[in-house]
Amino acid sequence: MLANELMKRLDEKKDRIIEIRRYLHEHPELSFQEEQTAKYIADFYKDVPVDSVETNFGGERGIVVTIKGSKPGKTIAIRADFDALPIHEETGLPFASKNEGVMHACGHDGHTAYMLVLAETLAEVKDQLSGTVRVIHQPAEETPPGGAIGMIKAGVLDGVDAVLGIHVITNMKTGHIYYRSGNTQTGRSYFKLVVQGKGGHGSSPHLANDAIVAASSFVMNLQTIVSRRINPFDAASITIGNFDGKGSFNVIKDAVTVEGDVRSMSPETREIIETGVRDFAEGLERSYGIKSILEYENDYPVLYNDPDVTEQVRQALEKASIPEVEAVLETPPLPPSEDFAYYLEKVPGCYFYVGAEPETGEAYPHHHPKFNINEKSLIISAKAMAVVVDSFCGGSES
Repeated sequence: MLANELMKRLDEKKDRIIEIRRYLHEHPELSFQEEQTAKYIADFYKDVPVDSVETNFGGERGIVVTIKGSKPGKTIAIRADFDALPIHEETGLPFASKNEGVMHACGHDGHTAYMLVLAETLAEVKDQLSGTVRVIHQPAEETPPGGAIGMIKAGVLDGVDAVLGIHVITNMKTGHIYYRSGNTQTGRSYFKLVVQGKGGHGSSPHLANDAIVAASSFVMNLQTIVSRRINPFDAASITIGNFDGKGSFNVIKDAVTVEGDVRSMSPETREIIETGVRDFAEGLERSYGIKSILEYENDYPVLYNDPDVTEQVRQALEKASIPEVEAVLETPPLPPSEDFAYYLEKVPGCYFYVGAEPETGEAYPHHHPKFNINEKSLIISAKAMAVVVDSFCGGSES
């Protein structure tokens, strides 16, 4: 079977996957600034027998690699992201970031490392493939509007039958692979409200119009949206991450800026929350006589895994009996958002998860200064994606 051949070849390269991941971890770059990372990826393919390598795809350093099988069949896209975060690393690793204030704190270094070696391996056996594998190396997942939109507009999904992706997760057990059908990760929205009142002295509040009081009312009212307007069985959250009301203790604040984060698990819930935020912002003007200036943006949509593709992924993973995998399990819905959701709006697909819990010490969450993955998750990711690709393009019955 092709799947067994792929896993055998990947076993021979697992140390190389780790070496690549550690190099990338040492040299992280922020979203939309990944110049050297993109060059590293493109250079990797110079001696790999792929059919084409397109650079600067979508205008933001995206790279698309095409591997054509010897027989006709489906076109499958597999995606890995490669940007880092504006975080000062505190892991103490010997291969810690050399770029001050920038860190691979989400596992994208691991995604890229496994994908590079997997793509090389698929290219080596392309005479056994049916159809085409399109490898998407995507920049800027972390920062809206994200790198996926530009690549989609440039045609990365043209002719694609299914799109697949993996994320390594540190709070999931290493040796476990997780999947979910339907709505899987939340959609995300952002808002900023400027409350413009009238400043004054604390001794004469009647001559002023306190922006802090009005903005505080807005923050408290927002809590009723989830608790009173959203079905208790729907997932939603509203977080106020910034309340810029700093000033002198005896001065009534003239203006306040409030910024918030919204997560929702369905388009309907997202719409209810946006309507509520706008209603409360407008209500401040009537209730407090202030000026309310609201900026509200919906960015990453709800991530929806196609049921049929997800079922094929599950069956392929279970049938393959990957030695390093103890279990293939269904995950509950996940709170973080992910711009892979944009691909899934256009093409049926599945985004699934590989446990990367460290063997020792605390499993720090993603985006934490001490975040680190269990590197055993890398060979698991490579093999998992290999067997799934084989189920679509290996000539076996799906």
